[in-house]
Amino acid sequence: MKEKILSVGIDIGTTTTQLVFSRLTLENTASLVTVPRIEIIAKEVVFRSTIHFTPLKSQHEIDEQRVRELIEREYQSAGITPEQVQTGAIIITGEAARKQNAESVLRALSGLAGEFVVATAGPTLEGIIAGKGAGAEQESKKRGATVVNLDIGGGTTNIAVFRNGEVLDTACLDIGGRLIRFGDGRGEVNYIADKLRSLTRSMNLSVTENQTLSSGVIETIATRMAGIIEEILGLVPVSPQLAIMLTDHDLKRDYQINYVSFSGGVADCINRSQSGDDFRYGDIGVALGRAIANSKIPQQLQVLEAVETIRATVVGAGSHT
Repeated sequence: MKEKILSVGIDIGTTTTQLVFSRLTLENTASLVTVPRIEIIAKEVVFRSTIHFTPLKSQHEIDEQRVRELIEREYQSAGITPEQVQTGAIIITGEAARKQNAESVLRALSGLAGEFVVATAGPTLEGIIAGKGAGAEQESKKRGATVVNLDIGGGTTNIAVFRNGEVLDTACLDIGGRLIRFGDGRGEVNYIADKLRSLTRSMNLSVTENQTLSSGVIETIATRMAGIIEEILGLVPVSPQLAIMLTDHDLKRDYQINYVSFSGGVADCINRSQSGDDFRYGDIGVALGRAIANSKIPQQLQVLEAVETIRATVVGAGSHT
């Protein structure tokens, strides 16, 4: 017998916060004489929220009250109450997961997400969920191949490698589009993340707040960030700078990757035309996207179009957890 349940996915990221509701169809696929085996046989996204900038009190603290208010507004827009939600996940991702009050934000939202919702964070799970939401897991199964998904957000690049529909490897880099932010929209730095400061120092570049960077310097930094992603994928020799930018553990690199897909906010900058204002988002994301598009990654690996880009994690959270 089939059963339909309502699932929620809530993603509070470095840059954006969003929500999706999905309708999952469950069925017991076991025979009458065996132990029940409940499987998800169909998934349908029934509501996608507006993509909001994640409200912050400071560089180190999420504004939990404003986050709760915007999630409540999206519930109202969907015409859904928390009592109707039966499963799903709340995930704080990227740099947002390192904010001082990340756990209290999860507690503040738990009442909005239904009794059975899992509230969690962590780069390994983030990468897997994003890869599933982007369709990399399914593509690897369909093609009988090894597919890597690069989920490039504001603060991190979550990497998940799938082979024949199974997770083969994961890793995370502190590389993202919001690690340098520009206050005036024309190159004046108003924020640089510590990891990126360390990287630029290793490049003999000094980047500080209130400094104006030329387009050439921005391109040099973005190109080096893309180069580190090339390194972790085994496309070029590894440099000492890879260790600087690792969030936790490295990829094993003892296998051959056949395909790559891109998700996360920066993915849209990779896929779009190379023209336009580099500062339209007030950060290094557009330059990073262009650097990846021009890197060895799409030259040496066959690119698969992701089912979801900026919504990959939230769709994965609502449909695959």
